[in-house]
Amino acid sequence: MAAGATGGGSIASDTYAETRNWLLMPAWLILAVLSLAPVFLMLIYSFLTKEFRGGVIWEFSLAAYDQFFFDRGLFGDEPPKIEWTYITIFWRSIWQAGAATLLSLVIGFPTAYYIATRPAHVRPIWVFLITIPYWVNLLIRTVSMKFLLRDQGPLNDLLISIGLIDSPIHIVNTDFAVQLGLFYSYLPFMVLPIYAAVERYNFALSEAAADLYANKWVTLRRVLLPSVKSGVIAGCILVFVPSLGSFLAPDLLGGAKNLMIGSLIEEQFKGNAGNWPFGAAASMILLTMVLIILMIFARQQAKAQKAEG
Repeated sequence: MAAGATGGGSIASDTYAETRNWLLMPAWLILAVLSLAPVFLMLIYSFLTKEFRGGVIWEFSLAAYDQFFFDRGLFGDEPPKIEWTYITIFWRSIWQAGAATLLSLVIGFPTAYYIATRPAHVRPIWVFLITIPYWVNLLIRTVSMKFLLRDQGPLNDLLISIGLIDSPIHIVNTDFAVQLGLFYSYLPFMVLPIYAAVERYNFALSEAAADLYANKWVTLRRVLLPSVKSGVIAGCILVFVPSLGSFLAPDLLGGAKNLMIGSLIEEQFKGNAGNWPFGAAASMILLTMVLIILMIFARQQAKAQKAEG
């Protein structure tokens, strides 16, 4: 019987072997047209020359990458010096995305744990509430956040009315406002993967740890977190990567003094004053950094799985 079942599975597999590639063709086509082609186009543009009145000249050069990393003076004839302006913007983007990811993790993990430990018939309602903000466009949500945080906004009015502060707290156009905007925009990306991981967690392991006189902190650190690590890592990636390239929150909540790499790239493609090759080069540098981060996470995951196996 087992042999027959195995043979039947083998026959079914052989039946679809010839058509498997054809069945995958639409997916590969969509991936190539919507994902790979734009990236390849950006790669080509990053090696072109900026046209004086906007657009590009089809002359290949490394000027855009050189502009990002080196300062050669106003007329380009001085000895090269490191261009700290764009490097600082990149570092600010990493720091802001990292802070937003950490804040999302601190708030998102207890939220996901709470939802996963509710009765089964109540969990969909909590998940539904988490996803409600995504019914509204990101731009509208970010503008609403700016209205909430402004000096004469509801938050300051509430704090003044209850006597916690005497004058409005200036929050808009600060790093903290950008972090709050990123946190608010991408918090569900942290909650949902962790919730899925905690929901699969075997709570008998926590009971066994308690029977062995482990307190709640030790159980969390030594039992629960290792078991749901995949969900935590997935949530951190899903928050960090879009936060790194975000431009709505920095533009609307951070102002010109809190520029991030996404805003810098967006500015290069606006109007005739833009520099398309430089914007494309900055995009490729950002993409390369994101790929490196994802490769590091993937390698660590592979090592952890190999060690467990």
